[in-house]
Amino acid sequence: MTEAGRGADAKDGGRRGRGRRAAPKRAWGRRTQESDREAGPEPGTTPDGPAYEPEATMQLRVGEIRPDETMQLKIVALDGTRPGPEPAPAAADEPGDARRSGVLAPLLTVLAVLRRLLAPVTAKLAPYAELAAPYVRKLRPEYPRPGREGWRRWMPSWRQWLAGWLATAGVTGLFLTVAYAATDVPTNLNSYATQQDNVYFWSDGTPMARTGWVRRQAMPLKDIPEGVRWAVLAAENESFYSDPGISGKGITRALWRTVGQGTTEGGSTITQQYVKNVYLNQDQNLGRKLTEAMIALKLDNRMSKDKILEGYLNTSWFGRGTYGIQRASQAYYGKDVSKLNPSEAAMLASLLKGAGLYDPTLSAANHRRAVERWSWILDRMVKIGKLSPAERAKYTEFPEPIKTLQIYDTGKQSDYLVELASQYARKNAHLSDKEFDLGGYQIYTTFDRKRESELTDAVTKAREAAQKKDPKAARTAHYGAASVATDGRIVAVYGGPDHRKQGYNESNATTVPAGSAFTPFVYAAGLEHGVHKTREGPATPVTPESVYDGDDAVPVTTPEGPYWDRSGRKVAAHNDGKRSYGPISLRQALARSVNTPFMQLGMDTGLERVKSTAQAAGLLPSSFGPATPALSLGTSTPSTIRMASGYATFAADGRHTEPYSVRRVTRNGAGVRLDAPDRRRAVSPQVARQVSEALGDNFRASHPTPAATTPAAGKDGTTEKDTALWYTGTLESVSTAIVVYRIDLGKSLEPLPLDGLAGTRENSVPYGIWSQAVGVG
Repeated sequence: MTEAGRGADAKDGGRRGRGRRAAPKRAWGRRTQESDREAGPEPGTTPDGPAYEPEATMQLRVGEIRPDETMQLKIVALDGTRPGPEPAPAAADEPGDARRSGVLAPLLTVLAVLRRLLAPVTAKLAPYAELAAPYVRKLRPEYPRPGREGWRRWMPSWRQWLAGWLATAGVTGLFLTVAYAATDVPTNLNSYATQQDNVYFWSDGTPMARTGWVRRQAMPLKDIPEGVRWAVLAAENESFYSDPGISGKGITRALWRTVGQGTTEGGSTITQQYVKNVYLNQDQNLGRKLTEAMIALKLDNRMSKDKILEGYLNTSWFGRGTYGIQRASQAYYGKDVSKLNPSEAAMLASLLKGAGLYDPTLSAANHRRAVERWSWILDRMVKIGKLSPAERAKYTEFPEPIKTLQIYDTGKQSDYLVELASQYARKNAHLSDKEFDLGGYQIYTTFDRKRESELTDAVTKAREAAQKKDPKAARTAHYGAASVATDGRIVAVYGGPDHRKQGYNESNATTVPAGSAFTPFVYAAGLEHGVHKTREGPATPVTPESVYDGDDAVPVTTPEGPYWDRSGRKVAAHNDGKRSYGPISLRQALARSVNTPFMQLGMDTGLERVKSTAQAAGLLPSSFGPATPALSLGTSTPSTIRMASGYATFAADGRHTEPYSVRRVTRNGAGVRLDAPDRRRAVSPQVARQVSEALGDNFRASHPTPAATTPAAGKDGTTEKDTALWYTGTLESVSTAIVVYRIDLGKSLEPLPLDGLAGTRENSVPYGIWSQAVGVG
């Protein structure tokens, strides 16, 4: 460099500020050895090397490295001269040096490879680096800044500010790019976000009960009116259909609130809110917000806007214990979402900002806030073109929601109905417990609201009467009842006084013997299959007019002679009250409740045929005990549902339909496949009519007054030792079975005598319950 050049630099440095040493200018690149020799020593150097200045820059020069050579560090002065003689390589004869040499050898090889690979790149970038060098040096902060006064001496230049912002933007962009690539959309939704309640309906379609921890019912978007959708969008995210799933302005505001003021604030689009509802937790922190934004961006690229909106409307919290717009509509206006108008939708949309602050029924302040936001939402709908001014003018009066939350929780008697229906739905729709417990199912039952009320009232009155008559005995008294139609529908049951106090269902209990109420099945088996007087002989037909011995204590016989029990005694049947009737036809024996002919008929027909006939008519195989003569007098233990179903088979001309409690199941409006109940022929139509005629005779003989105007058929049933009393009757294609019995569950499951709690045979408590429930005078 010339003296003139150095003088100019010194002069310029003087203008810029005192005490500043000008850095000598150096060309980018490496000088050749020839140019170094020709130039000779420049000012600031000595024959032994450069005279270093504080601002001189050291350069690392790496020549071609061979794998067997050791890399050496050469310090070159700014003018390209070497600092002096290069020191001789240190001997590597000491153990420590040998180890270092062995460690560096692989590293040197890697550096050599990298140098060769990067050489083309560095060669192309060299000209640009040379051009940028002066500007980079200017960005180097120097404080206090020369040429400035006061506080400006400590402020960065505009170049430094720009470089800082660009660097920050670059680092931020790189960070967000990496975060986006590293964030995956979870494959599993939050179980809580997808959980819904199951709703049960009466046979007429009105809601009966709901179960589940979460009050939520998902609705397809097509079933949600556009006015409802746009009321929510106007309130929460009017640019939903055009934004990328996130809002930069909203996120910035939320970050400022969170970081700058120590509080948390929303700023989320509907897509982000949906992500938070179904994928993440409700924690308010920067990490969760960043994850939410990344998932929202990806979800917006993968899902349609309609699907995101549908998910959001079905998972959002609306207060009053409800999730989703459908349950909110029912809770606040007592109607389905499909029946909401824009005004009501605007009120519900205001709840998304915070139901605790905008539920107008909670306080006067809430009401004021709700009205203001309701009006604002309607105005926003007009502004974005989703509500005409003329229609907006119609909604001037605030749509007051109902004050009492209409929910259909289970309780007392409905719990027993829900229990039966849920068990049936799981089994016949092939749903696992996990699937069913996630909810969202609509279970349309067969239960008739009117019949259920009448049956429950009848049993309740009988209970109250027993408590007045004998409080001590009444504490251990149990009542079961069920009504089953001839097509298999369970239309009513009485399971107990309160499911919360008595968990098991009396209508489905299989602990009480059927007693003489079982004899119609024996009669049907004899008529259907005939009897065998010899072991190998052909069956002899039996008719209703076939005569049997109706005396009390008649020994039971087999083709070989009397039937002996294990104690060596002859087995004999007994009639109620030990009455004897002499020779009597089977029809008359059933009409007058004479037991002894049926024990013998069972033996003649064959006990296995009797069992198979009863099972075909509706009784469960598990309710039968050993095949002994006593089976014909009701040692089996059917539930009231099964007993009513069996009698209904006779009323259906011998065709049996398995009792069912659910006629249809849907999930979020879509049908769920439900297995149809089994139907089979139990006995021939002729036999079924003959049994029904004998049961009609019994009803007329036992209850002549109501029989004069009521075409009913039925029969009572008594058990040994008077531990239970039944009445099963059929009227208008519905069979109803009632049982009263005593068991002290606190001590044992042993049956106890009724001690008069069941009334008399002519005026029994089970018949009284039946007649009141079915409307017989």
